[in-house]
Amino acid sequence: MQAEIGAGATGWEAEDRNRSIGELAEEFGLTHRTIRHYEDEGLLSPKRDGQTRVYSHRDRARLVLICRGKRLGFSLAEIKDFLNLYDTDDAQTEQMRYAQSLARRRIQALERQLQDVQQTLRELRHFDTQISEHLRRNGATETQSMEEKLS
Repeated sequence: MQAEIGAGATGWEAEDRNRSIGELAEEFGLTHRTIRHYEDEGLLSPKRDGQTRVYSHRDRARLVLICRGKRLGFSLAEIKDFLNLYDTDDAQTEQMRYAQSLARRRIQALERQLQDVQQTLRELRHFDTQISEHLRRNGATETQSMEEKLS
């Protein structure tokens, strides 16, 4: 996840200036509520200027990682653990080990899901073939779709 800091969003790489929640939400296509939820979960910690949240370049980098982690199917707790490991050592060795273990578990889960989907498709195709054969044996045509029946 770390290698992708700065990927996917624009406008901040050259500028290290603070942004508002609205600017951050617009850039990432998120709602203000989602960003505030990430704050409540301890994933982001913007500074305050009165009542206004002020997001730094670091907050944006963390949001890049949060969004990528969510896209890859990691939980917010897993993402938080990953982010919290950033400061444990300069080379981020523990952070990378943790990310690798997360990725490997996710790959295994997706491979199991893929096998389940492939099995279900095989069963549905077999079921469809059995129905078609039954209908042909009885001189009936195959089933019309519900849309065709209603029109």
